[in-house]
Amino acid sequence: MSLDRDIAMLSRIPLFNELTTEQLRLLAFSAVRLELAPGKVLFRENAVAQSGYIVAFGGIELSVGDGTDKRILTTCEAGSLIGEMALFIETVRPATATAIVSSEVLEVDRKLVRRMLNEYPHVALRLRATLSDRLQATVAELTKVRDQLQNVGKPARR
Repeated sequence: MSLDRDIAMLSRIPLFNELTTEQLRLLAFSAVRLELAPGKVLFRENAVAQSGYIVAFGGIELSVGDGTDKRILTTCEAGSLIGEMALFIETVRPATATAIVSSEVLEVDRKLVRRMLNEYPHVALRLRATLSDRLQATVAELTKVRDQLQNVGKPARR
């Protein structure tokens, strides 16, 4: 894939879509391209996470557990960002990521993102606003789930 295609792909990632072309070029140029054969593990559950991955093509399955206890959480396709939190904080992988078909991902290192945030403070402010909005939406969804769970087993109102 060319640098211009990588820039276009990164611009479609919601977290990065407000970055300038030059900022996207820095991300794309510094990202590491990884090719994965079907069945290849990208990372394992509970491993230390220091980067995020953008699926360039193919499919990556996220699962927890292993063997008979394995549970598939989701499949990430082209354009998906995997491990977003690792771009900002020290964390561990909540799931195992495995290629289900021939796949290619771009690895974006946390150090690069931190450097961008330091060099471009306005980017940090935009990302903060984006993440804040998403956190508020998540809290609202969790509140709905909590309310539904509290009503489980209660007689329905007429």
